[in-house]
Amino acid sequence: MNKTILAIAAASAMLNAAAQPIVSPPPLRKGDTVAIMSIASTPKDSVAEKAAFVLEQWGFNTIIMPHTYDNYHTFAGTVENRCSDLLACLRNPKVKAIISTRGGYGSSMLLPRLTRDTLARYGNKWIVGYSDITAMHSAMVCAGHQSLHANMGGYLGSHSATDSLNLMLRDVLMGKRPTYTVPGHVYNRPGTATGILLGGNLSVFSNIAGSLDFDFLDRDNVKDKDIILFFEDVGENISRVGSMFTQLLVKGVLANVKGIIVGRFTDYKPSNGYASMNEMLRDELARYFNIPICYDFPASHDEDWNYPMIEGATVTLHVTEDAGPVTLTFYE
Repeated sequence: MNKTILAIAAASAMLNAAAQPIVSPPPLRKGDTVAIMSIASTPKDSVAEKAAFVLEQWGFNTIIMPHTYDNYHTFAGTVENRCSDLLACLRNPKVKAIISTRGGYGSSMLLPRLTRDTLARYGNKWIVGYSDITAMHSAMVCAGHQSLHANMGGYLGSHSATDSLNLMLRDVLMGKRPTYTVPGHVYNRPGTATGILLGGNLSVFSNIAGSLDFDFLDRDNVKDKDIILFFEDVGENISRVGSMFTQLLVKGVLANVKGIIVGRFTDYKPSNGYASMNEMLRDELARYFNIPICYDFPASHDEDWNYPMIEGATVTLHVTEDAGPVTLTFYE
C-alpha cells in the first residue's frame, strides 16, 4: 500500500472516529446477570446480598465479586484486587451491568491500570454508582460508553423492589430514556440547551477532568460537542467548591458547557459571607456563563433525592422563566 493510500485510510479512520457516538449499553432483560462489587471503599456487612435480593426480584441473576467485602486500609481490597474484580466483570459476556456497593474513596486509583482501549473494547455495559464512582463514569464516557450515575447497592438493598427510586434505576437499566420534571428554584437562569451529559461528584470530577488518559478535551467522541454539566457534593466547604470551578476553568473543561445542573450540596456550613452553597454558586456561575442553569436538581448524596443520570447521553435541559419547572429529557 503506497503512502497516498495510507494517508487516505488514516484520514478516513479519523473522520469515522470523530463521528462515532457514545454508545449506550444494551437494555437488560429478565435472566441477564448483574455483578455486584466494591469499586472503592468497603461496604457494611450484607449490603451486596440485600442488593442482590432486590435485583433477583426484578428477574435478574446476580453474582457478588470475590473482593467485595475485603478491607485494606478502608478500601475493598488492594488496587489490584479491585481491578481484578472489575476486569473480570467487563470481560465476562454474561455480565450486563455492574453495580457498586458504595462509593467512599479509591475509584480513581484504578484508572492508571485501565487503558482506554480496554474500556472501549469491553465496557459496553452499565456501571452504576455515584460519589467516588464518578471517576469510573468519566473513564467510561471517554472510552465511548454511557454510564449510570445512580444510587448504589446500599440504597438498593435497604429499600424494596417497588421503591420509586429503585424502579427508576430498573427502568433505565432496561432501556427507558426518562424525562424528569422537577420544581424550579429562585436562582434558576431560564433557557434551553442540548448536549452530552457529563459530571457527577464535583470534587472527584474536578480532580480527574483533563488528566491521565481520560481527558474529555481530547476524545473524538466528546471533543467539540456541547456539554450539559451536572454536579453535586458532600462535606465540601463553600470556598473549596468555588476553587473547584476555577480549576475546571483553568483546565478548559468548561469551554463547551451550554447548560448547568446544580444538584444538592450536603453537610456543609455557611461561610465566606454566603448563607448557602447555592448563593455562592449563583454569583460564581454568573461571572462566566450566560446559559441555562438550574439549582437543587435531584442529584445528590441525599439518596432520596438522587435520580438516575445517564452520563454520555444526549439530553435537553429546559429551564422555564420565573422559577418555573425544570425539564431534563434523555434521548436514545
